[in-house]
Formats: sequence, structure tokens, C-alpha cells
Amino acid sequence: MTHISLLLRLRRALAGTTSAEDIRTLRARLMDCGADSLPRDAFGLDPMTCALQAAVVVTEEMSLRRAAVWALMLRPVVVAGRYDVAAAERDFGTDVSRIISSLLRIDDLYRRGDPLAVARQTETENFRSLLLTMSDDVRVVLILIADRVNLMRQIRDCGTDDDRQRVARDAAAVYAPLAHKLGLYALKSELEDLSLKYTEHDVYYHIKDKLSATKAARDRYIEAFIKPVEQKLLAAGLSFHIKGRTKSIHSIYQKMKRQRCPFEGVYDLFAIRIILHSAPEREKMECWQAYSIVADMYQPNPKRLRDWLSVPKSNGYESLHTTVMGPESKWVEVQIRTERMDEVAEHGLAAHWRYKGIRGEGGLDQWLAAVREALEATESGDAEAMDRLKVELQAEEVYVFTPKGDLFKLAQGATVLDFAFHIHTRVGSHCTGGRVNGRNVKLGTVLHSGDQVEILTSSTQTPSPRWLTMVATARARTKIKQALKEMAAQGVDLAREDLERKMRNRKIDLDDATMMRLMARMGYKVATDFYQALSDGTLDAADVIERYLEQQRRDHATATNTDAAPARSAEGYSLTHPTPETAHGHDDVLVIGQNLRGIVYRLARCCNPIYGDDVFGFVSAQGGINIHRSDCPNAPDLRTRYAYRIVRATWAGKAEGAQYPVQLHVVGHDDIGIVTNITSIISKEEGLLLRNISIDAHDGLFSGTLTVMVSDTARLQTLVKKLRTVKGVKQVNRGR
Repeated sequence: MTHISLLLRLRRALAGTTSAEDIRTLRARLMDCGADSLPRDAFGLDPMTCALQAAVVVTEEMSLRRAAVWALMLRPVVVAGRYDVAAAERDFGTDVSRIISSLLRIDDLYRRGDPLAVARQTETENFRSLLLTMSDDVRVVLILIADRVNLMRQIRDCGTDDDRQRVARDAAAVYAPLAHKLGLYALKSELEDLSLKYTEHDVYYHIKDKLSATKAARDRYIEAFIKPVEQKLLAAGLSFHIKGRTKSIHSIYQKMKRQRCPFEGVYDLFAIRIILHSAPEREKMECWQAYSIVADMYQPNPKRLRDWLSVPKSNGYESLHTTVMGPESKWVEVQIRTERMDEVAEHGLAAHWRYKGIRGEGGLDQWLAAVREALEATESGDAEAMDRLKVELQAEEVYVFTPKGDLFKLAQGATVLDFAFHIHTRVGSHCTGGRVNGRNVKLGTVLHSGDQVEILTSSTQTPSPRWLTMVATARARTKIKQALKEMAAQGVDLAREDLERKMRNRKIDLDDATMMRLMARMGYKVATDFYQALSDGTLDAADVIERYLEQQRRDHATATNTDAAPARSAEGYSLTHPTPETAHGHDDVLVIGQNLRGIVYRLARCCNPIYGDDVFGFVSAQGGINIHRSDCPNAPDLRTRYAYRIVRATWAGKAEGAQYPVQLHVVGHDDIGIVTNITSIISKEEGLLLRNISIDAHDGLFSGTLTVMVSDTARLQTLVKKLRTVKGVKQVNRGR
């Protein structure tokens, strides 16, 4: 599409909202900055063309206007260093400059890795930083989604296959869930389909070809279903139009995987949408009237009725969904909504936002505020919390009521304890249980839509680590972890005060240097761990005092011997380097396999290192050391943010019988006997143990995950080579 046609579409979309003088000023600034000669991006695309294309998306699909479009158009010249944010504020106002600043922070996040955005950043960290940056202004969220939609449309013949797959994975993991949460269902489906196209090329075109081959028969069926419905609706005096919508390729693929069936086994490939032309005051009544007509004609499935008219989703989505038994005994999904509801459903909350007063959209703002709060309180390496947030983005909602009738929306799977923390942190911290629909229930009871919930509290109740297993939302988990840390800190302070008091009672002066040497002798590298042990009773205060007195005597004897020692010439003196057992500081090497007193280490689950891997240690907040592979996805972030907590590590001597779990991902043709051949090879290998195997086969292909116990990398490499020789196996890769 040419620049001229794109500009014409933008002008039509912005008509009446932007002055001709403002447009001339923008064009002049872009020309002054040489916008037509900017360097191309990593995919070889022209930045200004991409900006125009994304601007068309935000205006036509999201109803955004001047500030968002101007920010998109100016960003390329600001990134190129030919214009700056201060000039943008002077020329076009604070609104535009603020959006550009947020977009630049996103650009900076991606430049930390490589030009293709995700090579050196983990998906989790991208997700966290992205949300933290963009949640200041919802328009930034929408611009980022539009930008990624446009990029996915343009890269079909650009870059390498690996480049496209990285961008596609990012789109599916971050942008599609965001589009879903904001109600941008058309763009969400497009992102998912394009991502599938680049990551699962054969699967995508298999389903696409099947849809094309069955289109004529599908159209005939839709026409036969719709015709009698139209007659009944007209007879009832309703004004409407009906359209059939085929499910997205990604949605069909997910059903094939869930139901473990081929394309032909997916029965609900399409949905019928009845869109009523209703006056605002008659919307709900006429929607239910249309539902009654359809339900009288075709037998509805009572388990598949979804009522988002009475209680809309937090993203503004309103509709009635039902599944009915149509002709030829086929199930058909029917969606009933008004024109206004359909506009919101297709284009999200942006369909009726007016950005003077953007903060008025309470439900969305509450969600963004909650996400930001959870993210800011979450350590960057907490992949589990990020995964939970991703699940919440895509989860359905449940609607519960307080005894006073107040309505609250929670993520599906939320418990009584989640609800308590949703109300207030103090309520959650003192929660002892709940009363659901008049019946007393426990903290971990899962809530369902329509429940009336009363939270029971006690001033003596405090959070416990067990609570982390009773909640489903990131917000509640974050609050519980914060409370536990505060309680632990209070316990440490009390233990310190108690020890000092007991020493004063025995007329013993506390010397900090002596106490630190005692802690080191007892194997504690962090003072907090020492006092935590006193707090939880692992150490006895009386025993510590006796050891302190002994340390004082040792220090006194050492000082006396040093004073008495004769002076010695420096000639011929050589420094003896400390051994790993006694070394301290950043030059220490943790030797994995040696029983070092006071040092607790464990193998990190995010990368599952085994003997022979190149590894390093990371001192956790609790004082233990986590062992990571050097190529761990989290390694770049740990080294950048927490270099002072990195410890060199190596494996001791030889592998001494220990076995480590390793995940292998195998992909190949679904030939007869291929799984048997794979398991046979593993069983014949001495010293190997197959602990778990999971196989998923469809459309002539299989993908499997094997968990194998191995002793070292040498045995693992040998096994991988042998598995790759199996006929039909296309890929064998080690998991994280």
C-alpha cells in the first residue's frame, strides 16, 4: 500500500478531530528531520511506512485520534536522533510527548537484547518490563498492539525464519493476551493466526486448506440455518442483520489439540451472529427476545449459555452466547448482541473512549493498576509470578457479591483468600475463612459466579507460607509474600534484641567484629540468616553466648601470639592463597559436590543444570545459592542486575553416581513403532533412567517430552546423537 493511500485513509479517520494547520506542522517537522531517508529496521522495513500502517490500525481498529497518531509518526525520527521529546512537547503538546516517552522506554527495553527484540531477554522479563512501562497510559498499550499487528503482517518475506519465529512467539505470549484483555478480539485472533503461521507453518496451512475446501458446504449450511431464523425475527418486528463467522485457524488448532481429534472432528467451526438495531433502552429486552426465538426453533445446550448482558466483562464486552442443535444434528454457536455491543466487541473499549478523561474507564484502570502493583512488588526473576499474570490475562472471570450486594470481578479459580486480599491487604492478612451463600467455608474454597461472599477475620490471624498454595491470583500471592517477609524481618529484629539483652544481663560487652567472626565460624555468610536461626529456635541463645566468649578468647590468644612473634624479613616471603574452603569474597569458587559447612546450594529449576554444564552460582535473597547454567534464559538479567550476587562455580572432580533430571523435546513423523524405538534406545543405555514420557500426535506428526535421569553432559550428548538416528525423528532438543 502506497504512502498516498495510507495518508488518505488517515485523513478520513481523523476528519473533524485535527486541524489542517496541525497536519501541516507535522508534515513540516517530518520533512525537516529527513523522515524519507531514515535507516531501515532489522527486517529491512522503512520505519515511516511502518508508522503510517500502524497509525491506520490505531485509527480504524481502535478509534484513537490525534495524540496517538502524532506520537506514532514522530517516534521514528526521535529514535533516529533527528528530533527529541522536548521539541515534540513544544510543537504538539504534553499528551503527544508523554506517549512518545513511553514508547521510547519500550524501544530501550528491546535494544538491551538485539534489534529483533528478544534474543537476549527472557520472555518473562520482557513481559514484566513491558507492562511496567506501558501501564502509565492505556493508549501506549493500544499503540504497541497495533505496532506488533502491523509488524506481523509485513515480515512474511523479511528476515530469517528464526527472526520471524522470535517475533511471532513474542506476539503470542505478550500482545495477543493483552488484546484479549482489552476486548480487541479481531486483532487478538489475527495475532494468534499469524503467530501460528510462522511457528507452525505446516499446521497453519493444513487447516487453512481444509477450511478453503469446505467453504462451499459451510456456506450452504449457514444459509439453511439462518433463513428460518430471519423469518421468525422479522415476524417479531425486530430490526437486525445476521452474519456467519468462521472460527480462527488458531482457535481450531487449539480445539484439535484439546480434543485430540483431526480437523474433521471439530464440530463448531463457525458461529452465527445476530446483530440487532436496537434503541439503547431496548437493548437487553430485544436480545433476550431474539434468544427466546432461537431457543424455540433449535434445542439449546443449557451448559453453553453465557450471559454477558446482565454482568458485562471488565473489558466492556456484552453479548449473549448459546449453542444450539441445528439441522443435520450439528451444534452451532449463536451470538446475540446489538450494533453498539458489536462495535465494542470488535474494537474493544477504544470504541467508546474519549481521551479527555481517559481515567474514567474504571474497570480497565483498576486492572492496569493491579497489574502494575503486582509487577513492581515482584522480583524480576520470579518467573512463576509472571506465568500466573499471563494466565490471569487470558482467564475468564467470576462475579461475586458481598452481603451488601456490591459486585466484584475476579479471575476464574479465585478463592476466598484471593477475594479477601482483593478487598484490602489488611482484610486478607487477618482472614480466617469465609461464609459463601450462608455456609462457612475454608480459606482455599474456590468461588463461582453468583456466590455471595462474606469474609471472616480475626485480629490474631497472620499469614503463613501455606497460604501461597491457597490463592490463584498474582495480587494475593504478592501481598502474602510481602507480609511473610515483613514478619521474618520482625522476628530477626526481636532475636537480635533478645540476644543483646541476655548478654547485658551477663555483663558481656557485644563487639560487632567478634560477633561477625563467630557467625563466619558457624557457617553463616549473612547476619540475617544467623538471627533468623535464633528466631525460629534452630540456634539457642545461651549456646551462642558461650561460643561468643570462646571466640573472644581465641581472638585474644591470636593477638597475643602476633605481638610476640619476631619480626621477619620480607625477602623470600611467599603468600599462601586461601583454599576454596576458606576463601571469601568475589573471587571464591563454589565447588559443587564438596560438603562446605554452612553453604546451602541447589540446582535451579529454570534451567536444570547437570554435571558437566558450564555453571555459575547466584546468592538468593534467603542466603542460599542457586546453581544456573551459563546459558540459562535468566542468566543475562541476573548478571546485569545483580552482578554483586554472582558466584563462580565448578563441579567437583568426577561425576560420582549422582543423576540429574533432563527434559528432551522430540519432534518427528508419527510412524508406527517410533515411540517404541525411542524408549528402546534409552532402556539399553547403561546408567540412564526414563522417568516420564508425554507424546502428542496429530496430522501425521508427533511431539514428545521425555524426562531422563542422566549423570553428566557426556552421556546426555551420546543419547541425543542416538535418538537423532531413529528413523522419522526430525528434532531432538534439550529443554531448559
